[in-house]
Amino acid sequence: MVTNHLELKASINGVKGRFILDTGASNSCVGLDLISFFKLISEESEIKAAGAGATDMETQKSENNLLKIGDWKTKKCDLVLFDLSHVNAALTQHDAEEVHGIIGADILESGKAFIDYDKKYLYLKKPKKKKVIKLPF
Repeated sequence: MVTNHLELKASINGVKGRFILDTGASNSCVGLDLISFFKLISEESEIKAAGAGATDMETQKSENNLLKIGDWKTKKCDLVLFDLSHVNAALTQHDAEEVHGIIGADILESGKAFIDYDKKYLYLKKPKKKKVIKLPF
């Protein structure tokens, strides 16, 4: 992206979206306004979200969603849902497109991720297999 964020396309529950890849985000997130868009079942959460200049934000959670990034997938994707308007406002101020959410360290860890910043590839290992999938940004 023009902001130097790494952007990738992924699908949640069969619905395609645009996401920022954020190694500093502990959890993967989707905007609260996109619950029906991504066919999420949500429930209240005790977790308070913070990041990108905002703190103490109310959240919901959605568990066991199907996440696909290229050929890599998991049926156990838990998401934190919160208002991403401050994130998207910052992106649009820099002439970048808005995103649907953030892929965080939880997914990167479960996929045993390797990020090649020079070539702009994300490598994820398929669960219980040795095959590594190469995904361009």
